[in-house]
Amino acid sequence: MGPHRLPLASIYLLLTLILPGLGSASSLHYSEGTSSRSIEKILGKFSKDFQCHHMLKHLYNGARIIVQMPPQMESHWVSTSCEVRPGPEFITRSYKFYSNNTFKAYQFNYGDNHCTHPTYTLVIKGKLRLRQASWIIRGGTEADYHLHRVQIICHNQVTAEEMSRKLNRSCPGFVPGQKVWEPNVSYDVWSDESGCNCFRALNFAMHELQLLRVEKQHLHHNPEHVMQELFLGDIHTDWTQRMYYRPSSYQPALQNAKNHDHSCMACRIISRSDEHHPPILPPKPDLTVGLHGQWASQRCEVRPEVLFLTRHFIFHDNNNTWEGHYYHFADPLCKHPTFTIYAKGRYSRGIPSTKVMGGTEFVFKVNHMKVTPMDTATASLLNVFNGNACGAEGSWHVGVEQDVTHTNGCVALGIRLPHTEYELFKMEQDSKGRYLLFNGQRPSDGSSPDRPEKRATSYQAPLVQCTASAVGPIESVEEGNQDRSINNGSKRSDHSGGAFVLLFIYVLSSMIKHIFR
Repeated sequence: MGPHRLPLASIYLLLTLILPGLGSASSLHYSEGTSSRSIEKILGKFSKDFQCHHMLKHLYNGARIIVQMPPQMESHWVSTSCEVRPGPEFITRSYKFYSNNTFKAYQFNYGDNHCTHPTYTLVIKGKLRLRQASWIIRGGTEADYHLHRVQIICHNQVTAEEMSRKLNRSCPGFVPGQKVWEPNVSYDVWSDESGCNCFRALNFAMHELQLLRVEKQHLHHNPEHVMQELFLGDIHTDWTQRMYYRPSSYQPALQNAKNHDHSCMACRIISRSDEHHPPILPPKPDLTVGLHGQWASQRCEVRPEVLFLTRHFIFHDNNNTWEGHYYHFADPLCKHPTFTIYAKGRYSRGIPSTKVMGGTEFVFKVNHMKVTPMDTATASLLNVFNGNACGAEGSWHVGVEQDVTHTNGCVALGIRLPHTEYELFKMEQDSKGRYLLFNGQRPSDGSSPDRPEKRATSYQAPLVQCTASAVGPIESVEEGNQDRSINNGSKRSDHSGGAFVLLFIYVLSSMIKHIFR
Protein backbone atom coordinates (compact mmCIF):
# COMPACT_ATOMS: atom_id res chain seq x y z
CA MET A 1 0.00 0.00 0.00
CA GLY A 2 1.44 3.35 -1.02
CA PRO A 3 1.64 6.35 1.27
CA HIS A 4 -1.49 8.46 1.65
CA ARG A 5 -1.57 11.43 -0.72
CA LEU A 6 -2.62 14.47 1.29
CA PRO A 7 -3.27 18.13 0.37
CA LEU A 8 -0.40 20.61 0.59
CA ALA A 9 -1.61 22.18 3.81
CA SER A 10 1.82 22.13 5.42
CA ILE A 11 5.37 21.06 4.76
CA TYR A 12 4.61 17.84 6.56
CA LEU A 13 1.78 17.13 4.16
CA LEU A 14 3.95 18.07 1.21
CA LEU A 15 6.60 15.60 2.32
CA THR A 16 4.01 12.90 2.73
CA LEU A 17 2.73 13.59 -0.76
CA ILE A 18 6.13 13.13 -2.40
CA LEU A 19 7.19 10.10 -0.39
CA PRO A 20 6.98 7.66 -3.32
CA GLY A 21 10.06 9.14 -5.00
CA LEU A 22 13.29 10.98 -4.58
CA GLY A 23 13.91 14.56 -5.48
CA SER A 24 16.76 16.98 -5.72
CA ALA A 25 18.39 15.77 -2.53
CA SER A 26 19.86 12.98 -4.57
CA SER A 27 21.80 15.43 -6.66
CA LEU A 28 23.89 16.98 -3.91
CA HIS A 29 27.62 16.57 -4.31
CA TYR A 30 29.29 13.61 -2.67
CA SER A 31 32.87 12.38 -2.42
CA GLU A 32 33.97 9.13 -4.02
CA GLY A 33 35.58 7.90 -0.83
CA THR A 34 33.92 5.09 1.08
CA SER A 35 33.15 5.28 4.76
CA SER A 36 34.53 1.89 5.76
CA ARG A 37 33.34 2.39 9.30
CA SER A 38 29.78 2.91 8.10
CA ILE A 39 30.00 -0.13 5.84
CA GLU A 40 31.17 -2.25 8.74
CA LYS A 41 28.23 -0.97 10.78
CA ILE A 42 25.91 -2.18 8.05
CA LEU A 43 27.41 -5.64 7.66
CA GLY A 44 28.90 -6.29 11.06
CA LYS A 45 25.94 -7.95 12.69
CA PHE A 46 25.43 -10.22 9.69
CA SER A 47 29.00 -11.54 9.64
CA LYS A 48 27.77 -15.07 10.33
CA ASP A 49 26.59 -15.10 6.70
CA PHE A 50 30.19 -15.07 5.57
CA GLN A 51 29.79 -15.54 1.82
CA CYS A 52 26.97 -12.97 1.49
CA HIS A 53 28.85 -10.60 3.80
CA HIS A 54 31.95 -10.95 1.62
CA MET A 55 30.02 -10.29 -1.60
CA LEU A 56 28.36 -7.15 -0.31
CA LYS A 57 31.55 -5.85 1.30
CA HIS A 58 33.37 -6.30 -2.01
CA LEU A 59 30.55 -4.44 -3.71
CA TYR A 60 30.99 -1.46 -1.38
CA ASN A 61 34.77 -1.47 -1.02
CA GLY A 62 36.22 -3.48 -3.86
CA ALA A 63 34.18 -2.75 -6.94
CA ARG A 64 36.18 -0.37 -9.14
CA ILE A 65 33.61 1.40 -11.29
CA ILE A 66 34.35 4.49 -13.34
CA VAL A 67 31.40 6.58 -14.50
CA GLN A 68 32.04 8.54 -17.69
CA MET A 69 30.72 12.09 -17.44
CA PRO A 70 29.79 13.08 -20.04
CA PRO A 71 29.24 9.54 -21.34
CA GLN A 72 31.14 8.39 -24.41
CA MET A 73 28.34 6.94 -26.52
CA GLU A 74 30.17 6.26 -29.77
CA SER A 75 30.22 2.47 -30.00
CA HIS A 76 28.10 -0.64 -30.51
CA TRP A 77 26.06 -1.75 -27.47
CA VAL A 78 24.15 -5.02 -27.11
CA SER A 79 21.89 -6.87 -24.68
CA THR A 80 23.46 -9.53 -22.48
CA SER A 81 20.37 -11.76 -22.35
CA CYS A 82 16.72 -12.04 -23.31
CA GLU A 83 15.13 -8.99 -21.66
CA VAL A 84 11.59 -8.85 -20.28
CA ARG A 85 9.77 -5.56 -20.68
CA PRO A 86 6.43 -4.68 -19.04
CA GLY A 87 3.53 -6.21 -20.89
CA PRO A 88 5.25 -8.63 -21.02
CA GLU A 89 7.45 -8.17 -24.09
CA PHE A 90 10.54 -10.25 -24.81
CA ILE A 91 13.29 -8.33 -26.54
CA THR A 92 16.99 -8.03 -27.33
CA ARG A 93 18.65 -4.74 -28.32
CA SER A 94 21.56 -3.75 -30.54
CA TYR A 95 22.31 0.00 -30.59
CA LYS A 96 25.02 1.79 -32.57
CA PHE A 97 25.95 5.40 -31.83
CA TYR A 98 28.17 7.30 -34.27
CA SER A 99 30.60 10.20 -34.00
CA ASN A 100 28.20 12.60 -35.77
CA ASN A 101 25.62 12.01 -32.98
CA THR A 102 23.38 9.82 -35.14
CA PHE A 103 22.33 6.34 -34.09
CA LYS A 104 20.89 3.14 -35.50
CA ALA A 105 19.04 0.87 -33.12
CA TYR A 106 17.69 -2.63 -33.57
CA GLN A 107 14.92 -3.87 -31.28
CA PHE A 108 14.40 -7.59 -31.86
CA ASN A 109 11.05 -8.84 -30.53
CA TYR A 110 10.19 -12.47 -29.72
CA GLY A 111 7.30 -14.74 -28.95
CA ASP A 112 9.00 -16.53 -26.06
CA ASN A 113 10.86 -15.74 -22.84
CA HIS A 114 14.17 -17.18 -24.04
CA CYS A 115 14.29 -15.14 -27.29
CA THR A 116 14.45 -18.19 -29.56
CA HIS A 117 11.45 -17.32 -31.80
CA PRO A 118 11.80 -13.85 -33.38
CA THR A 119 8.52 -12.23 -34.43
CA TYR A 120 9.48 -8.78 -35.71
CA THR A 121 12.31 -6.24 -35.64
CA LEU A 122 12.20 -2.46 -35.39
CA VAL A 123 15.00 -0.50 -37.05
CA ILE A 124 15.24 2.97 -35.56
CA LYS A 125 17.43 5.74 -36.97
CA GLY A 126 17.82 9.19 -35.49
CA LYS A 127 20.01 11.71 -33.74
CA LEU A 128 20.94 12.02 -30.07
CA ARG A 129 21.92 15.22 -28.26
CA LEU A 130 23.41 15.02 -24.78
CA ARG A 131 22.23 17.81 -22.50
CA GLN A 132 23.59 17.89 -18.96
CA ALA A 133 24.14 15.82 -15.88
CA SER A 134 20.77 15.07 -14.36
CA TRP A 135 20.10 16.98 -11.15
CA ILE A 136 17.30 14.53 -10.33
CA ILE A 137 18.69 11.15 -11.42
CA ARG A 138 22.05 11.37 -9.69
CA GLY A 139 24.87 9.90 -11.77
CA GLY A 140 22.84 10.00 -14.99
CA THR A 141 22.94 12.27 -18.04
CA GLU A 142 19.87 13.75 -19.69
CA ALA A 143 19.52 13.75 -23.47
CA ASP A 144 17.13 14.61 -26.28
CA TYR A 145 16.58 12.58 -29.43
CA HIS A 146 15.02 13.05 -32.85
CA LEU A 147 13.83 10.14 -34.99
CA HIS A 148 14.54 10.16 -38.71
CA ARG A 149 13.10 6.83 -39.69
CA VAL A 150 11.51 3.76 -38.08
CA GLN A 151 10.99 0.54 -40.01
CA ILE A 152 9.42 -2.79 -39.14
CA ILE A 153 10.31 -6.21 -40.51
CA CYS A 154 8.08 -9.16 -39.60
CA HIS A 155 9.72 -12.59 -39.49
CA ASN A 156 6.70 -14.81 -40.18
CA GLN A 157 3.38 -14.62 -41.98
CA VAL A 158 1.25 -14.68 -38.84
CA THR A 159 3.05 -11.68 -37.34
CA ALA A 160 2.94 -9.81 -40.67
CA GLU A 161 -0.84 -10.21 -40.92
CA GLU A 162 -1.34 -9.29 -37.27
CA MET A 163 0.77 -6.13 -37.60
CA SER A 164 -1.09 -5.11 -40.77
CA ARG A 165 -4.42 -5.28 -38.98
CA LYS A 166 -3.06 -3.52 -35.89
CA LEU A 167 -1.61 -0.64 -37.94
CA ASN A 168 -4.81 -0.23 -39.94
CA ARG A 169 -6.94 -0.07 -36.79
CA SER A 170 -4.79 2.73 -35.41
CA CYS A 171 -4.07 4.44 -38.76
CA PRO A 172 -6.91 3.62 -41.21
CA GLY A 173 -5.58 3.04 -44.71
CA PHE A 174 -1.99 2.69 -43.55
CA VAL A 175 -1.85 -0.68 -45.33
CA PRO A 176 -3.80 0.02 -48.57
CA GLY A 177 -6.86 -1.97 -49.61
CA GLN A 178 -7.15 -5.57 -48.47
CA LYS A 179 -3.42 -6.10 -48.64
CA VAL A 180 -1.34 -7.44 -45.77
CA TRP A 181 2.36 -7.12 -45.18
CA GLU A 182 4.76 -9.74 -46.34
CA PRO A 183 7.30 -11.35 -44.00
CA ASN A 184 10.97 -10.35 -44.29
CA VAL A 185 10.12 -7.07 -46.05
CA SER A 186 10.90 -3.65 -44.53
CA TYR A 187 7.99 -1.21 -44.08
CA ASP A 188 8.17 2.38 -42.85
CA VAL A 189 6.33 3.17 -39.64
CA TRP A 190 7.79 6.67 -39.45
CA SER A 191 9.96 8.86 -41.66
CA ASP A 192 10.81 12.55 -41.88
CA GLU A 193 9.75 12.60 -45.52
CA SER A 194 6.31 11.00 -45.26
CA GLY A 195 5.37 12.34 -41.85
CA CYS A 196 3.33 9.21 -41.18
CA ASN A 197 3.25 8.20 -37.53
CA CYS A 198 1.62 5.02 -36.34
CA PHE A 199 3.66 4.60 -33.19
CA ARG A 200 0.49 4.31 -31.13
CA ALA A 201 -0.38 1.01 -32.81
CA LEU A 202 2.94 -0.41 -31.66
CA ASN A 203 2.97 1.58 -28.41
CA PHE A 204 6.46 2.59 -29.47
CA ALA A 205 8.71 5.30 -28.05
CA MET A 206 12.45 5.75 -27.67
CA HIS A 207 12.21 7.74 -24.45
CA GLU A 208 14.84 5.42 -22.99
CA LEU A 209 17.35 7.71 -24.74
CA GLN A 210 16.34 10.61 -22.47
CA LEU A 211 18.41 9.19 -19.59
CA LEU A 212 21.72 7.39 -19.86
CA ARG A 213 24.80 6.37 -17.93
CA VAL A 214 28.05 4.69 -19.00
CA GLU A 215 30.11 2.65 -16.54
CA LYS A 216 33.55 1.14 -17.02
CA GLN A 217 35.13 -1.50 -14.82
CA HIS A 218 38.08 -3.87 -14.89
CA LEU A 219 37.06 -7.52 -14.84
CA HIS A 220 38.85 -9.97 -12.57
CA HIS A 221 41.16 -7.13 -11.43
CA ASN A 222 42.80 -7.28 -14.87
CA PRO A 223 43.70 -3.75 -16.07
CA GLU A 224 43.72 -4.99 -19.67
CA HIS A 225 40.21 -6.44 -19.53
CA VAL A 226 37.85 -3.49 -19.42
CA MET A 227 34.09 -3.89 -19.68
CA GLN A 228 31.82 -0.97 -20.52
CA GLU A 229 28.10 -0.89 -19.82
CA LEU A 230 25.44 1.50 -21.08
CA PHE A 231 22.35 2.05 -18.94
CA LEU A 232 19.37 3.58 -20.74
CA GLY A 233 16.14 4.87 -19.18
CA ASP A 234 13.50 2.50 -17.81
CA ILE A 235 10.19 1.62 -19.47
CA HIS A 236 6.96 2.51 -17.65
CA THR A 237 5.39 -0.54 -16.03
CA ASP A 238 1.92 0.56 -17.19
CA TRP A 239 1.77 -0.30 -20.87
CA THR A 240 -0.67 2.55 -21.54
CA GLN A 241 1.75 5.16 -20.12
CA ARG A 242 4.84 4.12 -22.06
CA MET A 243 4.61 6.81 -24.74
CA TYR A 244 4.33 9.63 -22.17
CA TYR A 245 6.87 8.60 -19.55
CA ARG A 246 10.20 10.28 -18.90
CA PRO A 247 12.62 7.73 -17.37
CA SER A 248 13.50 7.87 -13.69
CA SER A 249 15.55 4.67 -13.47
CA TYR A 250 17.36 2.27 -15.82
CA GLN A 251 16.80 -0.83 -17.91
CA PRO A 252 19.21 -3.79 -17.79
CA ALA A 253 22.63 -2.67 -18.98
CA LEU A 254 23.86 -3.05 -22.55
CA GLN A 255 27.49 -4.09 -22.96
CA ASN A 256 30.00 -2.63 -25.38
CA ALA A 257 30.24 -5.21 -28.16
CA LYS A 258 33.93 -4.39 -28.69
CA ASN A 259 35.01 -5.32 -25.17
CA HIS A 260 32.14 -7.27 -23.62
CA ASP A 261 32.55 -9.98 -21.02
CA HIS A 262 33.94 -12.93 -23.01
CA SER A 263 31.60 -15.31 -21.20
CA CYS A 264 28.58 -13.49 -22.66
CA MET A 265 27.40 -15.73 -25.50
CA ALA A 266 24.29 -13.63 -26.09
CA CYS A 267 26.49 -10.56 -26.64
CA ARG A 268 28.33 -12.26 -29.49
CA ILE A 269 25.15 -13.52 -31.14
CA ILE A 270 23.31 -10.19 -30.92
CA SER A 271 26.28 -8.11 -32.10
CA ARG A 272 26.39 -10.06 -35.40
CA SER A 273 22.67 -9.78 -36.14
CA ASP A 274 20.55 -7.41 -38.21
CA GLU A 275 16.93 -6.97 -39.27
CA HIS A 276 17.12 -9.80 -41.81
CA HIS A 277 19.07 -12.09 -39.49
CA PRO A 278 17.59 -11.57 -36.01
CA PRO A 279 19.50 -13.10 -33.11
CA ILE A 280 18.29 -16.50 -31.94
CA LEU A 281 19.59 -17.21 -28.47
CA PRO A 282 20.38 -20.77 -27.33
CA PRO A 283 17.29 -22.49 -25.91
CA LYS A 284 17.30 -23.31 -22.21
CA PRO A 285 14.75 -24.75 -19.83
CA ASP A 286 12.72 -22.71 -17.36
CA LEU A 287 14.12 -23.33 -13.89
CA THR A 288 11.77 -24.09 -11.03
CA VAL A 289 11.82 -21.18 -8.61
CA GLY A 290 13.06 -22.52 -5.31
CA LEU A 291 12.95 -19.85 -2.61
CA HIS A 292 15.59 -21.15 -0.24
CA GLY A 293 19.02 -20.05 0.86
CA GLN A 294 20.47 -16.56 0.73
CA TRP A 295 20.62 -14.07 -2.13
CA ALA A 296 22.43 -10.74 -2.49
CA SER A 297 22.70 -7.84 -4.93
CA GLN A 298 25.42 -7.97 -7.56
CA ARG A 299 25.68 -4.19 -7.95
CA CYS A 300 24.42 -0.95 -6.53
CA GLU A 301 20.80 -0.95 -7.66
CA VAL A 302 18.81 2.05 -8.81
CA ARG A 303 15.06 2.40 -8.38
CA PRO A 304 12.63 4.89 -9.93
CA GLU A 305 13.09 8.46 -8.67
CA VAL A 306 16.70 7.83 -7.66
CA LEU A 307 16.79 5.39 -4.85
CA PHE A 308 20.11 3.55 -4.41
CA LEU A 309 20.27 0.32 -2.47
CA THR A 310 21.54 -3.23 -2.12
CA ARG A 311 19.50 -6.19 -0.93
CA HIS A 312 20.12 -9.41 0.99
CA PHE A 313 17.33 -12.00 1.23
CA ILE A 314 17.12 -15.14 3.34
CA PHE A 315 14.43 -17.73 2.55
CA HIS A 316 13.48 -20.57 4.90
CA ASP A 317 11.65 -23.05 2.70
CA ASN A 318 10.95 -25.41 5.59
CA ASN A 319 8.30 -23.03 6.96
CA ASN A 320 7.87 -20.49 4.11
CA THR A 321 9.33 -17.57 6.05
CA TRP A 322 11.72 -14.93 4.76
CA GLU A 323 14.01 -12.15 5.93
CA GLY A 324 15.12 -9.13 3.97
CA HIS A 325 17.91 -6.62 4.58
CA TYR A 326 17.73 -3.40 2.55
CA TYR A 327 20.79 -1.15 2.65
CA HIS A 328 20.04 2.36 1.38
CA PHE A 329 22.64 4.85 0.17
CA ALA A 330 22.93 8.50 -0.82
CA ASP A 331 24.91 7.89 -4.01
CA PRO A 332 24.77 5.73 -7.18
CA LEU A 333 27.91 3.78 -6.24
CA CYS A 334 26.50 2.74 -2.84
CA LYS A 335 29.42 4.20 -0.90
CA HIS A 336 27.57 6.38 1.60
CA PRO A 337 24.91 4.57 3.68
CA THR A 338 21.90 6.46 4.98
CA PHE A 339 19.66 3.84 6.58
CA THR A 340 18.90 0.12 6.60
CA ILE A 341 15.65 -1.79 6.85
CA TYR A 342 15.19 -5.31 8.14
CA ALA A 343 11.89 -7.07 7.48
CA LYS A 344 10.60 -10.59 7.92
CA GLY A 345 7.40 -12.45 7.31
CA ARG A 346 5.83 -15.26 5.30
CA TYR A 347 5.33 -16.12 1.65
CA SER A 348 2.93 -18.38 -0.20
CA ARG A 349 3.70 -21.39 -2.32
CA GLY A 350 4.55 -20.39 -5.87
CA ILE A 351 2.29 -21.07 -8.84
CA PRO A 352 3.23 -20.72 -12.53
CA SER A 353 2.21 -17.38 -14.03
CA THR A 354 -0.43 -17.53 -16.76
CA LYS A 355 0.49 -14.02 -17.92
CA VAL A 356 4.29 -13.95 -17.93
CA MET A 357 5.93 -16.91 -19.63
CA GLY A 358 8.56 -18.43 -17.35
CA GLY A 359 7.39 -16.51 -14.27
CA THR A 360 6.15 -17.82 -10.93
CA GLU A 361 3.64 -15.97 -8.75
CA PHE A 362 3.91 -15.55 -4.98
CA VAL A 363 2.18 -13.56 -2.23
CA PHE A 364 4.48 -11.97 0.35
CA LYS A 365 3.64 -10.70 3.81
CA VAL A 366 5.60 -9.10 6.63
CA ASN A 367 4.93 -9.01 10.35
CA HIS A 368 8.11 -7.47 11.68
CA MET A 369 10.33 -4.54 10.69
CA LYS A 370 13.35 -2.71 12.07
CA VAL A 371 15.08 0.48 10.92
CA THR A 372 18.66 1.67 11.52
CA PRO A 373 19.72 5.25 10.62
CA MET A 374 23.28 5.21 9.30
CA ASP A 375 24.07 8.92 9.27
CA THR A 376 23.34 11.91 11.48
CA ALA A 377 21.03 13.59 8.98
CA THR A 378 18.71 10.57 8.74
CA ALA A 379 18.64 10.13 12.52
CA SER A 380 17.75 13.81 12.91
CA LEU A 381 15.02 13.47 10.33
CA LEU A 382 13.44 10.52 12.14
CA ASN A 383 13.55 12.43 15.41
CA VAL A 384 11.57 15.33 13.88
CA PHE A 385 8.37 13.31 13.74
CA ASN A 386 6.08 13.77 16.72
CA GLY A 387 4.13 10.92 18.24
CA ASN A 388 4.68 7.29 17.38
CA ALA A 389 4.71 7.56 13.59
CA CYS A 390 8.10 5.84 13.40
CA GLY A 391 9.31 4.13 16.56
CA ALA A 392 9.60 5.96 19.86
CA GLU A 393 9.56 9.75 19.49
CA GLY A 394 13.00 11.40 19.64
CA SER A 395 14.79 8.11 20.29
CA TRP A 396 16.80 7.66 17.07
CA HIS A 397 20.62 7.43 17.12
CA VAL A 398 23.11 6.70 14.35
CA GLY A 399 23.86 2.99 14.07
CA VAL A 400 21.21 1.97 16.61
CA GLU A 401 18.48 -0.34 15.30
CA GLN A 402 14.88 0.21 16.40
CA ASP A 403 11.84 -1.99 15.97
CA VAL A 404 8.99 -0.14 14.23
CA THR A 405 6.53 -3.03 14.16
CA HIS A 406 4.49 -1.62 17.05
CA THR A 407 4.07 1.71 15.21
CA ASN A 408 2.82 -0.07 12.08
CA GLY A 409 5.90 0.85 10.10
CA CYS A 410 7.58 4.22 9.65
CA VAL A 411 5.76 7.18 8.13
CA ALA A 412 9.03 9.09 7.66
CA LEU A 413 10.27 6.41 5.27
CA GLY A 414 6.92 5.87 3.57
CA ILE A 415 6.47 2.38 5.05
CA ARG A 416 3.06 1.45 6.37
CA LEU A 417 1.95 -1.86 7.83
CA PRO A 418 -0.07 -4.03 7.42
CA HIS A 419 0.38 -4.71 3.72
CA THR A 420 0.20 -7.56 1.19
CA GLU A 421 1.92 -7.62 -2.18
CA TYR A 422 1.56 -9.91 -5.17
CA GLU A 423 4.94 -10.88 -6.55
CA LEU A 424 6.49 -12.37 -9.67
CA PHE A 425 9.73 -14.37 -9.66
CA LYS A 426 11.96 -16.23 -12.07
CA MET A 427 15.28 -18.02 -11.70
CA GLU A 428 18.19 -18.40 -14.13
CA GLN A 429 21.81 -19.55 -14.18
CA ASP A 430 24.60 -17.29 -15.41
CA SER A 431 27.63 -18.31 -17.48
CA LYS A 432 29.49 -19.23 -14.28
CA GLY A 433 26.75 -21.61 -13.17
CA ARG A 434 25.53 -19.32 -10.37
CA TYR A 435 21.81 -19.10 -9.67
CA LEU A 436 20.14 -15.73 -10.23
CA LEU A 437 16.82 -14.71 -8.68
CA PHE A 438 14.64 -12.04 -10.31
CA ASN A 439 11.61 -10.49 -8.60
CA GLY A 440 8.98 -8.15 -10.00
CA GLN A 441 9.74 -4.63 -11.19
CA ARG A 442 8.22 -1.93 -8.98
CA PRO A 443 5.33 0.12 -10.44
CA SER A 444 6.63 3.29 -12.08
CA ASP A 445 3.92 5.43 -10.47
CA GLY A 446 5.22 4.74 -6.96
CA SER A 447 2.31 2.54 -5.95
CA SER A 448 2.61 -1.09 -4.90
CA PRO A 449 1.23 -4.36 -6.32
CA ASP A 450 -1.30 -4.76 -3.54
CA ARG A 451 -3.87 -6.42 -5.80
CA PRO A 452 -3.44 -9.43 -8.10
CA GLU A 453 -4.11 -7.30 -11.20
CA LYS A 454 -1.18 -5.03 -10.26
CA ARG A 455 1.31 -7.87 -10.19
CA ALA A 456 4.50 -7.07 -12.14
CA THR A 457 5.03 -8.31 -15.70
CA SER A 458 8.77 -7.56 -15.76
CA TYR A 459 11.69 -7.87 -13.37
CA GLN A 460 14.20 -5.97 -11.24
CA ALA A 461 17.95 -6.53 -11.36
CA PRO A 462 18.73 -10.12 -10.32
CA LEU A 463 20.14 -11.26 -7.00
CA VAL A 464 22.82 -13.96 -6.96
CA GLN A 465 22.72 -16.92 -4.62
CA CYS A 466 25.48 -16.49 -2.06
CA THR A 467 24.57 -19.38 0.26
CA ALA A 468 22.51 -22.44 -0.68
CA SER A 469 20.94 -22.77 2.76
CA ALA A 470 19.60 -20.29 5.28
CA VAL A 471 21.73 -19.69 8.40
CA GLY A 472 19.81 -20.24 11.59
CA PRO A 473 16.03 -20.25 12.11
CA ILE A 474 13.98 -17.15 11.60
CA GLU A 475 12.54 -15.62 14.75
CA SER A 476 8.97 -16.57 15.61
CA VAL A 477 6.43 -15.15 13.22
CA GLU A 478 3.09 -13.96 14.54
CA GLU A 479 0.15 -15.24 12.61
CA GLY A 480 -3.59 -14.69 12.31
CA ASN A 481 -4.82 -11.17 12.74
CA GLN A 482 -1.31 -9.98 13.66
CA ASP A 483 0.05 -10.64 10.15
CA ARG A 484 1.50 -7.50 8.61
CA SER A 485 2.40 -7.70 4.98
CA ILE A 486 4.90 -6.28 2.60
CA ASN A 487 6.60 -7.19 -0.65
CA ASN A 488 9.65 -9.41 -0.60
CA GLY A 489 12.01 -6.66 -1.51
CA SER A 490 10.72 -3.77 -3.33
CA LYS A 491 8.09 -2.15 -1.16
CA ARG A 492 10.89 -0.52 0.74
CA SER A 493 12.73 0.01 -2.48
CA ASP A 494 10.33 2.60 -3.78
CA HIS A 495 8.82 4.29 -0.78
CA SER A 496 11.80 4.32 1.53
CA GLY A 497 13.49 6.54 -1.00
CA GLY A 498 11.32 9.34 0.30
CA ALA A 499 13.73 9.70 3.21
CA PHE A 500 16.16 11.57 1.04
CA VAL A 501 13.51 14.01 -0.15
CA LEU A 502 12.37 14.51 3.41
CA LEU A 503 15.92 15.07 4.54
CA PHE A 504 16.69 17.62 1.86
CA ILE A 505 13.58 19.70 2.49
CA TYR A 506 14.03 19.38 6.23
CA VAL A 507 17.53 20.85 6.01
CA LEU A 508 16.35 23.69 3.78
CA SER A 509 13.55 24.53 6.16
CA SER A 510 15.45 24.03 9.40
CA MET A 511 14.87 27.65 10.34
CA ILE A 512 11.12 27.03 10.49
CA LYS A 513 10.11 25.90 13.97
CA HIS A 514 7.38 23.43 14.88
CA ILE A 515 6.39 22.59 11.32
CA PHE A 516 5.34 19.04 12.24
CA ARG A 517 2.21 18.58 14.21
